[in-house]
Amino acid sequence: MKKLVLIFIAVLFFYSCENKATKSSESEWITLFDGTSTKGWRAYNGAEMPPGWKIVDSVLTFNTKQILEQDYDYKGNRDIIYADEEFDNFELYLEWKIPEGGNSGIYYHIKEGYGGFADMAPEYQLIDDENYANLHDLLEYNTSVGFDNPADLNPLQQTAADYAMHIANPKMKNLNPAGQWNSSKIVFTEKQVEHWLNNIKVLSFVPWSKEWYDKRNSGKWDNFPDYGKYKTGYIGLQDHGSNLWFRNIKIKKL
Repeated sequence: MKKLVLIFIAVLFFYSCENKATKSSESEWITLFDGTSTKGWRAYNGAEMPPGWKIVDSVLTFNTKQILEQDYDYKGNRDIIYADEEFDNFELYLEWKIPEGGNSGIYYHIKEGYGGFADMAPEYQLIDDENYANLHDLLEYNTSVGFDNPADLNPLQQTAADYAMHIANPKMKNLNPAGQWNSSKIVFTEKQVEHWLNNIKVLSFVPWSKEWYDKRNSGKWDNFPDYGKYKTGYIGLQDHGSNLWFRNIKIKKL
């Protein structure tokens, strides 16, 4: 009987510890957007959310049709940042959707005072891999940066790439087509960065390593001397002129 009591106590202790661990793990996430408020979000280098961004059906959306007539003269940046807190090492998760020919990006370690995100911040690329090159002329730009087959979307420009730095493994990518939801995750530490797409890891690299600096100094970033140098900063979402949808944005400090 005494043995049964001890076993029962041990089982209760195990489940109690497991439950506490689960609650602790869940409580580590910081919600950046929950579908009800844009609290914490504003324009890059601005004080408020830029025109075109709204919550529609619990989804953070950008749509030019949402820009009011009184905002036509808006000259500020349409990219947005979560400005309540800067992050260094983190795990970021969000879900996103773009239209045919759409283009956007998730940026991190953003600092304000520059002309735009690309001046200093790394980017997890979001784009319509299948249709973008058919709907946009890439020839001049891709030729200027020395990409092979400049009329096509280069792997360094495709979804889940560390834009113009590291390619996402095409054999591992399971990208849903334009108009459908995808999920992305970025895990950043100084020892390793991981890009995940729809619950599959498609890319990893070591930031500020010799290989990283070799890529950094290969020519693309010659006009952006501060690219990738910051080890902490804001999280941001890019407006690239197409409609955008984001939901379930959360982050965990590492």
